Amino acid sequence: MEFKAKEIAEILKGTVDGNPEAAVSTFARIESGKPGALCFFANPKYEHYVYDCAADIILVNKDFVPQKPVRATLVRVDNAYASVAELLEYVTAQKRSYKRHRGLFLRKCWSAKIGRKVYLGSGSYIGRHASVGDYSKIYEQVYVGENVKIGKKCIIYPGVKIYPGCIIGDNVIIHSNAVIGADGFGFAPLEDGTYRKIEHTGNVVIEDDVEIGANTTVDKSQIGSTIIRKGAKIDNLCQIAHNVEIGENTVMAAQTGIAGSTKIGKHCILGGQVGIAGHLTVADNTTFGAQTGLISSVKKEGQVLFGSPALPHKDFLRSYAVFRKNGRQ
Repeated sequence: MEFKAKEIAEILKGTVDGNPEAAVSTFARIESGKPGALCFFANPKYEHYVYDCAADIILVNKDFVPQKPVRATLVRVDNAYASVAELLEYVTAQKRSYKRHRGLFLRKCWSAKIGRKVYLGSGSYIGRHASVGDYSKIYEQVYVGENVKIGKKCIIYPGVKIYPGCIIGDNVIIHSNAVIGADGFGFAPLEDGTYRKIEHTGNVVIEDDVEIGANTTVDKSQIGSTIIRKGAKIDNLCQIAHNVEIGENTVMAAQTGIAGSTKIGKHCILGGQVGIAGHLTVADNTTFGAQTGLISSVKKEGQVLFGSPALPHKDFLRSYAVFRKNGRQ
């Protein structure tokens, strides 16, 4: 798909500095820009690439003042980083096909309800009384259990498994091989040293605008619902245990694990390999550095925590200085 600078400026409500007819058909990082590509410049440490970049169009902030001649046409926008995300979303939407596909080995139960212009890939299964909203895309080899509800404009990538009774909102993206609604890790120890399985009768509720990464697992609740609130973004290879609640617009990096019945607040940031124990609450706007381990609730909002057990950032740095000093003795 080809775009001219003037078209990009119109989409992003920006202005053109250079040739408005300059055309691009692909995206590239600014350090590897090539003819026919569009790049963006948002981080000051990459400014030197702007002057040598071979790309035909570069998105820049409106207040950018070049210190040297620039070969490329500049499209000036309020926020270059946010604008490239908007443009990528626009391009993806233009490419997306909503043609209904009845591929080989597709099985849809007669009681399932499929909305308008839904894509159904080969080898997928739609269970009894399940529903899929308008313009959603169910890729190949997806399992949708009975009584599952999937909203409008969702994308469910190949290999996803959605267990019975789960509820998916609008504009949700679930990447390949994620599992939504498996039983939580609940076993009661018995006197003879064995374990008795605790049945999980609840479900998973994923609200609007959530994205869940590949191979991530979200377990259903024992009673009630495991809930992923609106706008949350969960990376690949994360584990969300039964009865957990993830707050609105909270983001979680890869290999993070949340134990059962813990409630994470709104607008939290969890770095890679964060581990959070069960039955805790985490206040809004909390940030966890990579590999942080939390064993007690966080009641104060806006803290930055590091280490295991987790400490406020400044306390962690002071403690680390002591650890290093003792280690040299």
